[in-house]
Amino acid sequence: MTTLAPVQTPEITKKLLPMILATSIFMQMLDSTILNTSLPAIAKDLNESPLNMQNAIISYVLTLAVFMPVSGFLADKFGTKKVFIFSLILFSAGSLFCSLSGNLTELVIARMLQGVGGSLMTPVGKLALIRTFEKHELLKAMNFAIIPALIGPVLGPLVGGYMVDYLSWHWIFLINIPIGLLGIALSLKYMPDYKSPIIDFDLKGFLIFAAASLLLSIALELFGNTVHVTPVLVVLLSGFLMLYFYYRHASKDNNPIFPLDLFQVRTFRVGILGNLATRLGISAIPLLLPMMIQIAYGRSAVTSGWIVAPMAITAMFGKSAVIGILDRFGYRATLMTNTIIIGILICSMAIPAVNASIYWYMPIIAILGFFNSIQFTAMNTISIADLRQYQTSSGNSLVSVNQQLAIGFGVAFGLLVLKFFQGDVKLIHDEIHNAFRYTFLVVGTLTILSGAIFRRLHFKDGDNMKSE
Repeated sequence: MTTLAPVQTPEITKKLLPMILATSIFMQMLDSTILNTSLPAIAKDLNESPLNMQNAIISYVLTLAVFMPVSGFLADKFGTKKVFIFSLILFSAGSLFCSLSGNLTELVIARMLQGVGGSLMTPVGKLALIRTFEKHELLKAMNFAIIPALIGPVLGPLVGGYMVDYLSWHWIFLINIPIGLLGIALSLKYMPDYKSPIIDFDLKGFLIFAAASLLLSIALELFGNTVHVTPVLVVLLSGFLMLYFYYRHASKDNNPIFPLDLFQVRTFRVGILGNLATRLGISAIPLLLPMMIQIAYGRSAVTSGWIVAPMAITAMFGKSAVIGILDRFGYRATLMTNTIIIGILICSMAIPAVNASIYWYMPIIAILGFFNSIQFTAMNTISIADLRQYQTSSGNSLVSVNQQLAIGFGVAFGLLVLKFFQGDVKLIHDEIHNAFRYTFLVVGTLTILSGAIFRRLHFKDGDNMKSE
């Protein structure tokens, strides 16, 4: 059995492992967004109401929320290689079954199969990356692998729109299969197989935490699709109550699924909190901007996709610049400044009036892509910078769960603020575009304020992650 740390990792593995992880992240992020623009076409083909098609999205998100917490344990017990390949097979099979679905029930079941694969795929791939690279090499490796997380949400709606218009909705799922097969082929040869010699599964803790994740995810989905706030608040509060029960359990259990001592690591604590807070603003933009272009400006889904597309290109430049920036300025100064810049850029989307050209948004979104790239790389690497070897499985799984919930919170928060302003006819002068402008100001200001979280970092934090 392979122990937590290999004696020596072949160079070819170090070169290809970030690429293997990148294929899985790209598949998952593309799949999470490509469906949005395709739901009407799928609904028409399956003879369903477009409103019922939300079940195809919700089923995937809820499956992720339930199974993601167990990813670290499964990797420790069965090995990163076996679990990762198994997750790729599940995700690819789920994609195939989605394309073959003849009704909504079959599609929902296939999406749940995808969700099980997706819940293991990215966390286990990241875990293998963390255990393969030394701390000073990890930033560069993670930086390469994380780019699909920036490109996927941008390309998803664009690719989905074109596939539905020129091919058929089935292709939005079939596109995953060659990528999945490539990932499986590379993993069979180059994915390292790390296991842990100590296996003790905290079933009670898993069930409590999974219930908390499930309730929170349901609440976030309901926020965007209901006008009755009270039932949603009940579900949300129930989720937080389950988190409290988990805290009580973890403080007494000898080996909880997510040990509380993780939060004694300052960089992990700040990384988790910062990720949650800053994504409230960042995650809302890929939804709000295309929605505004379609609703307020009356343009097509494909046009709105092209307006957002520059974000994917500039993310590449951010990737190449982030290592030098972190080496020069450190994590504390970079994250504080970068968060404020992102907040200002989001606020600046409120400047163009409804009679202005939609192309004013392209330079703003392009610059935003550059700084988003820096933000995500810095937040993800500082979160695991000071974790001990025995903490990496649970810590990495918790970071993944936190990111999933943070994105959901961001989308829900953006929709809530938009609905609030949309309902105030006097404030927006009965002009829907003004509701979007005020929403950008609110989420942008919140993002600026969230930069204060990174003040808790020390000047030297993350020095062990700097390239040598």
